[in-house]
Amino acid sequence: MYRLVQTSEGADAQAPSRIRSFSLSNRTRESIAGYLFVLPDAVGLLIFVGGPMLLSLSLGFFSDSGFGEYSFVGLANYRRMATDPLFWRSLRVTIVYIVALVPSLYVVGLGLALLVQSNTRFNGFVRSLLFMPQTVSLVVVGLVWQVLLVDKIGLFNQFGSVMNLPAVSWLGDPRFALFTVIVVSVWFLMVFYMLIFLGGHQDIPREYYEAARIDGAGPVQSFFRITPPLLQPTSFFVLLVSTVAAVCGSQTFDLVYVMTKGGPANSTSLAIFYIYQQAFLFNEYGIAAAMASVLVLVLLAITALMFLLTRGGRFSYA
Repeated sequence: MYRLVQTSEGADAQAPSRIRSFSLSNRTRESIAGYLFVLPDAVGLLIFVGGPMLLSLSLGFFSDSGFGEYSFVGLANYRRMATDPLFWRSLRVTIVYIVALVPSLYVVGLGLALLVQSNTRFNGFVRSLLFMPQTVSLVVVGLVWQVLLVDKIGLFNQFGSVMNLPAVSWLGDPRFALFTVIVVSVWFLMVFYMLIFLGGHQDIPREYYEAARIDGAGPVQSFFRITPPLLQPTSFFVLLVSTVAAVCGSQTFDLVYVMTKGGPANSTSLAIFYIYQQAFLFNEYGIAAAMASVLVLVLLAITALMFLLTRGGRFSYA
């Protein structure tokens, strides 16, 4: 009888240990909760982004008659793409656009963030004023700039005539068209990156600047020794997002479509716009899909290179 009671008590004593052995740690619970929060967005991306990307990749190996009939052509679309001079020209235009747009957005966005960083009523008014173009449709923005830049009667040429300057065809001359599109793109997008830099700059502890001032550092020295190093994650995000937007962003396509239609003489025909022309103007869906696949691979290579060179913007305060 004594042994039975002792065995029962021993089993009761071992029960909590067994229960504890199946309990999850706080870190595991947090990981599961995080995955559950991400799951709906991941499923949406898989269905609405991953699926169309795979279909587009496979469509590059087929020829479409325009009546819903597809025939397998292998690498014929890619061979046509490789011998298309306008496609390679559009890639060159896209590279020039990226090289000019991304650094400009970085410098202008950071500069504006530093100018309006203090929380005063005037700076709040300036932030609201700068953000106003974001509330307007990009098509309307393109049309307004098109009116301002029209030959001879545009506002800029009218102002130039007052100063005895020759009229410039900002959107009709291949020498100035791409430059004009870049300037308008910077004007429209700069406030978005200003807000990102503003949030990143406000996260920098003020104690660092106070310590630098006590040690005798001037404003310029404090800026270069403190601000850029601690803005590395924000800078990486800005460079990555602006590069993606320059390659295949809707803002890029909309401005080119409204203002120049890729002209004059294909001087503003970016790769994303040329792919649109092949698909929806010439009904060449197969070759357009092949070009889009190559453009995505180029963008992935650029993104991977940025992650490799910057380590994803990681840094330490040490």
